[in-house]
Amino acid sequence: MEKRRLGKTDMDVSVLGFGGSEIGYENASRETVAELLNRALDAGLNVIDTAECYHNSEELIGEAVGNRRSEFYLFTKCGHPHGFGERADWSKDSILESIQRSLSRLKTDKIDIVQLHSCSEAVLKNGEAIDALQTARDRGYTRYIGYSGDSHAARFAVETGAFDTLQTSINIADQEAIDLTLPLAREKKMGVIAKRPIANAAWKTGHRPIDSYHHEYFERLRKLHYDFLRDDLEKGISIALRFTLSIPGVHAAIVGTKNPNRWKENARLLEAGPLDQSTFQAIRERWEECAPRTWIGQI
Repeated sequence: MEKRRLGKTDMDVSVLGFGGSEIGYENASRETVAELLNRALDAGLNVIDTAECYHNSEELIGEAVGNRRSEFYLFTKCGHPHGFGERADWSKDSILESIQRSLSRLKTDKIDIVQLHSCSEAVLKNGEAIDALQTARDRGYTRYIGYSGDSHAARFAVETGAFDTLQTSINIADQEAIDLTLPLAREKKMGVIAKRPIANAAWKTGHRPIDSYHHEYFERLRKLHYDFLRDDLEKGISIALRFTLSIPGVHAAIVGTKNPNRWKENARLLEAGPLDQSTFQAIRERWEECAPRTWIGQI
C-alpha cells in the first residue's frame, strides 16, 4: 500500500483509509466490524477516520482494534454531540467534553487528529471552536488538529493557518475544492484527506438511488455523462479512485464499507498506478464544461 506524508505532520499515511460512518449509520455488528477493520489493517491501511456523531462508530472501532492501536493513525471529528445536524454545539466546553468521550470510546489515550466537523465560516470566525481544539492539543488529547468540511468554509479554514489538515469532498462529481481550496492548502503544506473519493458510486445501479444521501451525485453524474461509467462497475471505481488520488496535494482517500473484502479489492484497483494524464484531463475538462456554480462541495 502506497504511503504519503500527510502535510507537515509526522504521519506517513496509506493512500486508502477507512471511513467509519457506514458501520455506525448502518448498524454493523461487532463481529462484522472486527473482521472488517482487522482485514483493513492486514491489507496495509493505517488510517481510520470516524466522528462522534456516527452513532456507535467510535465504540465499535475501539472494541475491534483498540488492541492494535500502534498500527494505525486515528482521526475523529467533533461538534455534533447529538447527531449530525442535530443541535450542533461549537462551545469550548462541549468540544472538550466530546473529545474526552471519544478518547474513552476509542480506547486510546491520544487521538492523532481531531477535526471540527463541517462548522460554518461564521463559527470559525468566532474563534471559540478553534481555541477548543488548540486547548485539546495543549492538553495532550490530540496530536494535530484539522477541519473537515467544504466550499467557502473550508477555504476560510485553510486561510486561518490554524489547522494541520483538511478533510474535504473531492471526486469525479465534486471538484470545486481542486481550484478553490487545494492550491492554498498545498501552499500552506497542509495534509489533505479526500472524503467521498468515489462519489458514493452513485452511478452503480443506473437508477436514482433510494438513499437521498446519494441523489446529488447521481444527478451530477447524469449530466457529466462520463464514458468510463458506462463500462463495468470495477473499471468505473478504479478510474474514480485513481482520479482523486492523482490530484496534486491529496494524501489519502477515505472509503467507507461494511464489506470485509473491499480493502483488497480497492488495493488491487490502485495497482494500475496514477491515472494517465489524458484521462485525468478529460475528467477535468468535462467538469469545467458542465458544472454550474451551484455544484459546490458536498458536506
